[in-house]
Amino acid sequence: MFDSVEVEPRQLEAYREIAPDEQIEEIRALAARFQGARVLHVNATAFGGGVAEMLTTIVPLMQDIGLAAEWGVIKGATEFYEVTKKFHNALQGMDVSLSQQELDTYLRYSKLNADLFDEEYDFVIMHDPQPAAVRGLMLEAGRGQPGRWIWRCHIDITDAQLGAWEFLRPYLEAHDAAVFTMQEYVKPDLNVGEVALIAPAIDPLSPKNAELNAEGVATVLRENGVDPNRPIIAQVSRFDPWKDPLGVVDVYRFVRDRVPGLQLVMVATMASDDPEGHLWYDRTREHAEGDPNVFLLTSEQDNSRQVNAFQRAAGVVLQKSKREGFGLVVAEALWKRTPVVAGNVGGIPVQLRNGLDGYLVSTTEEAAEKVARLLLDPNERTKMGESAHQHIRSDFLITRKVLDYLRLFQRLSG
Repeated sequence: MFDSVEVEPRQLEAYREIAPDEQIEEIRALAARFQGARVLHVNATAFGGGVAEMLTTIVPLMQDIGLAAEWGVIKGATEFYEVTKKFHNALQGMDVSLSQQELDTYLRYSKLNADLFDEEYDFVIMHDPQPAAVRGLMLEAGRGQPGRWIWRCHIDITDAQLGAWEFLRPYLEAHDAAVFTMQEYVKPDLNVGEVALIAPAIDPLSPKNAELNAEGVATVLRENGVDPNRPIIAQVSRFDPWKDPLGVVDVYRFVRDRVPGLQLVMVATMASDDPEGHLWYDRTREHAEGDPNVFLLTSEQDNSRQVNAFQRAAGVVLQKSKREGFGLVVAEALWKRTPVVAGNVGGIPVQLRNGLDGYLVSTTEEAAEKVARLLLDPNERTKMGESAHQHIRSDFLITRKVLDYLRLFQRLSG
């Protein structure tokens, strides 16, 4: 079987004073039908990125309400993840080509993982392109397992490269259902029994989002050489072309002339399934040209406390994405009452109400103007921050996401 990921326990009742009461009650009611149901979530990495972060909470919450939920990570080597990263980029519209050798590599590792699948589950959720072919290859080999199989797409595939999409589509159609973040992401030629829309969500009790007092925030800043007494803007994202890290540095350069003493902090995890991360880190470092007020903070370990502190310390959080399936870090910052200036792309407008919680922008110059405006107007920052916090509480906490999965299980069960 796949590598099993151990998770720390979570209790649904711990969220009762935070999440809306009606969400908690409906979760309890629906869970009664699925007591003991075996549920398997499968992805490519136990650490790094929004998928792993959400599973860290979703799996133990499902366990707490009586489901036999598990989390498995597929097996693969660097050559496999290099190909899946190309798939990831191609599905998001980047002009990349996949050679026959690369497609063969993808299928070889997918078959390896299909051969490892040797247990029965009531529900299997395959996350993103990395494990997407496993179910189809099992069926081709005459090893169709019982239960309902779901492919969960976390990225924006509206402009997917045709070749990559046509290659993957038959494997996706081997699933009983497909889950997307938004209706706009659903490809019209995808033929599956059920299409569900489930937006990502944050865990308000995780170390990344739990309350952190001013002293704790200042301590983290000083540990990383950042002055807590000077203005800060921050972006928390992988070093990735879609996150436009070079453009983030350009925004900082525009704004620093209007905001004396400005500091830019970019925080990233270097995930094992993202071989491009180090390349884009180097490009960003070179683009910053040794500016002592630009801090590029990377980690291959859990950096939740660091992220929490910088999202709270920042006057404005940036998410300068060019393409974004959702951008969970937007909801994280908004939950902490920090206004966000973000690219008007993908799932970001679902979270960020323009002019209420921050600003949606389309260019570097527009981003810089909005960041400067917020930094220079503390009253607007405070008003937007409170609006943002209430919006995330209502629609983007992890309890709502668990509820959406239970609703999908109910529909698939008939």
